[in-house]
Formats: sequence, structure tokens, C-alpha cells
Amino acid sequence: MRTLVVLDAPSNLGLRPPAPGTVPGCYKLAGALREQRLPRRLGAREGGVVVPPRYDRGDWQEGDGVFNAAALAAYTVKLADRIEHHVRAGEFPVVLGGDCSIQLGASLALRRIGRYGLAAVDASHDFRHPGNSDRIGAAGGEEVALATGRGQADLSDLEGLGPYLRDEDVRFFGIRDAYTDDTAELAALKMSVATVGDLRAESPDAVARAAVEAFGAPGLDGFWVHLDADVLDPSVMPAVDSPDPDGLLPGELERLLRPLLAAPRCVGLNITIYDPDLDPDGTAGALLADLVVAAFAQS
Repeated sequence: MRTLVVLDAPSNLGLRPPAPGTVPGCYKLAGALREQRLPRRLGAREGGVVVPPRYDRGDWQEGDGVFNAAALAAYTVKLADRIEHHVRAGEFPVVLGGDCSIQLGASLALRRIGRYGLAAVDASHDFRHPGNSDRIGAAGGEEVALATGRGQADLSDLEGLGPYLRDEDVRFFGIRDAYTDDTAELAALKMSVATVGDLRAESPDAVARAAVEAFGAPGLDGFWVHLDADVLDPSVMPAVDSPDPDGLLPGELERLLRPLLAAPRCVGLNITIYDPDLDPDGTAGALLADLVVAAFAQS
């Protein structure tokens, strides 16, 4: 039986301010899920906290590249050190974010070890880069592009190890069907995409099992699961920065996660974007914690 280790990565460095003079509240995600007794319910060991730098965009302006880049680079290396330690020890890190830029820490850690894939369970592809957008800035919407070697080198080529992920080793689950323009670029790069409609047509379980088989291909050492809370429909998960309609329902997400997390080659999970500031009664946070516990309980 795998040893789960819960590690907090409460960074909000990769998101734009929700309003002038404020900071994104997703840095409270870890505390909110701990309030739901997540580590105890998972039977997990305590991994502590990787403390992020202060959120400070300074005099950044549109066109300056990724904001908070130096802080993000330093934090990515620091988080990668911790994740690498746990994976090499045969432990399974459950990383509580934070925004999606924390995924860079996992990608860098695994690149140090070998060749790993990414199962990105997310409403959007987080693949914004200079080749497809003139609005580069928020790494939380760009981390998959950066991890596959697109974008500024101070984030995409840390330690000279970029790209951290190969295009063909990235698989997306739960992207909204309305984002057809985005998925066309991914398909051209041979990145697998299962939209919400695809998951419903084929069943989340079947899609997940097929992905696990694909991640078992020769040359791959394993894969990591990235869970963005906004993959859920806003009727049940409104507490995210972009609550777009027509997302997955809780039972569908649980059925998708179970086979992924149960796979022997799955080496870790991170959870991102849930914002307790947008969930005053804690209902959405309780749901997210319940889903994660259920997915592991069945794995």
C-alpha cells in the first residue's frame, strides 16, 4: 500500500488579482482542505508546507512577460526539491495548492528523475504561450505551455532541463466542449484531449483506464495528476476564478479520478484553484475534500 504524504504549496503567484489592490485567495486552499481533515481522512503522513514568496507584481505591465517570474522560478525549484524527495522515497505526494503554476514544481521534480506524463484534469488547457496569445502574464494559465518548453526560459528551462514534459506525454481531461479552438492546437501537437462531452459519451471510467494504459507505454516512468477544481460545474464548484458552465458533476469526476489514482504508475497529485474567499459557508471546499477522499478510497 502506498504512503500518501500531504504537502502544502499555498502559492497564488500565477494568478491575476481578482480586483485592484487584492490578491487571489486560492493560497487558502490548503488550509481549507485541512479544515476538512483531509490528511487524516486519507490516512496520510504530514509533509509540511513549502512557503511561497510574497505576491508582488511590482511595476509589471502587459507585454512584460510572466509576472512574478523570479519568485515563481525560485518557488518552483523549492517545491520540486520536496516533491522529488518524496517520489524517490516511494511516497505519493498529495500537494495542496495554490494556483496551477505549482504544477511546474511537480514537472521539474519528475524531469530530474526521468520521463513522466501529465494527466491534467482541468476546465481549460493552461496552454497560453507567445505563439498563440499576446496576453502572456499569468503563469497559472500557462503552466502546461511552460512545462513543454514554450515561453520564457527563466521558467521553461530551469536547471537546463526544459522541456520538463514532452507534448505527447500530456493528456487533458474535462476541458469544456466550447473550447474547440483551443483543442485544435493541442490535437495538432498530439496532446490527447477528452472534453466533458467525450467523457460522458465514453464514460469517465473507460477514458481513465485507456489513459492509464497509454501512460504505461515504453519509455515512460509514470505520470502525475493535476486536478483543477474548475473542472467541476459551477453549480457545485462556484469558488474558482473562472467558473465556466457545462463542467463535470461530482460523480463523473470521482469516476475519472479513481482509475488514475489507482494506477501503479501514478506518482502524485496536486489540487489547485479552489478559492475559500468565494466559498463563505465552506460548502464547495467540503465537496472537494469529499471527492478526493472518495477517489482514493476506491483506488
